[in-house]
Amino acid sequence: MVAVVSQENIVALARTGRHLQRYCKGRRQVVGCIPYRYKTSQQNSLRELQVLVISSQKGKGMLFPKGGWEKDESKTEAALRETLEEAGVRGVVERQLGKWSFKSKTYDTFYDGYMFPLLVQEELDLWPEMDFRQRKWMSVLEAKEVCQHGWMIEALDRLVSRLASKKQHIEGEEVHPCL
Repeated sequence: MVAVVSQENIVALARTGRHLQRYCKGRRQVVGCIPYRYKTSQQNSLRELQVLVISSQKGKGMLFPKGGWEKDESKTEAALRETLEEAGVRGVVERQLGKWSFKSKTYDTFYDGYMFPLLVQEELDLWPEMDFRQRKWMSVLEAKEVCQHGWMIEALDRLVSRLASKKQHIEGEEVHPCL
């Protein structure tokens, strides 16, 4: 059975609470995505890599969407859900960038974080956390300046390296990830 959900009803789909949260050796398991796209420059026809950052719910800086990995979903399902809830974008989740252990800035505990690239295919006008977060497309260098988590900056560096190592060419033009 396939459930059809209108964009207007998507705001009601956000999960709340932590009763389904995954923990491993006492560490909360979180997953997230680095949403990205390519934007063509009008001046020189080069395609620039852009990433989508969101504001923290507590209003202290910017970050990539991430949240709890729950027992009834895979890592990629959780990453897609969190990205939809927090940033309002959908797309293709690619191979995991890595796993990081970090200390919560809110709670005195350590988490394990898994990050994935998400090639954005759709940007929604309405999404569950639209009233609590701002989202902004920016260059990789801008994102590295505003991202509040060092481990997320490291994940971004891995994404840029991965995309550069593929030596991607789109429509016969070279891709420049660091403009």
